[in-house]
Amino acid sequence: MNSEVSNIKCFIIHLKRANKRRKFVDEIVNNMPIASEIIDAIDGSLLPEKEINSILSNKKICNPKYPFNINLGEIGCFLSHREAWQRIVDQKLEAGLIIEDDVRVNTPIFNKSLNFTLRYIRKYKYIQFQVREPNRRADIIETENKLKILNPLPVHLRTSAQLVSFEAAVELLNKTKKIDRPVDTTLQMFWETKIKCYCVNQSGISDHTLEAGGSTLAHKNHSKHKILRNIKRLEYRLKIFYLSQFQKY
Repeated sequence: MNSEVSNIKCFIIHLKRANKRRKFVDEIVNNMPIASEIIDAIDGSLLPEKEINSILSNKKICNPKYPFNINLGEIGCFLSHREAWQRIVDQKLEAGLIIEDDVRVNTPIFNKSLNFTLRYIRKYKYIQFQVREPNRRADIIETENKLKILNPLPVHLRTSAQLVSFEAAVELLNKTKKIDRPVDTTLQMFWETKIKCYCVNQSGISDHTLEAGGSTLAHKNHSKHKILRNIKRLEYRLKIFYLSQFQKY
């Protein structure tokens, strides 16, 4: 890679029992322009109660209060990302590219975006490769030709793919020794984590969750609770939006 940052690796988080996702993992490994390592995702449904209690806070610990109980799939997902952060630290990498196993990579677009973001990862520490169009109102903070690094407020949900610096990995490990909500909603709260998440406008990453067998994190909602849950979600997102505009880190 033509970049100041060279000591990097791709970590692909793969849930073994999600058999339909293996082909996506193999595609990522075969097309990735940097060294790759597969992380066996932590299956929340198999976690012993002691391990769950060791990471899960028995009270809401961040502002704003999260209105839902985190489920076992979300706990496993969070622990899997912590494992990826830990490997970045343990291997003393300048940065790690963390990718989940339900995406596909458009190699020509992705390689340009990766090369671009590697030139700025020391400065911005955490850069998302989103599977959806970034917020059009996001501020442009760096640009080269058609590629841009954006500052979305609020930070986009989803952790499909992201470039994480050594410094960000250390900070996130320290700030998430206890958790009370999913990893993507935690990452929105830069006033709590002290790490701001930026994103690149052209990621080359696309979501294939349905083709990969569907989400492993889905909540089972009875219809009579769905409306109430949607109201709570809207209220929570409005709080996140407000705090994102005014909080500092």
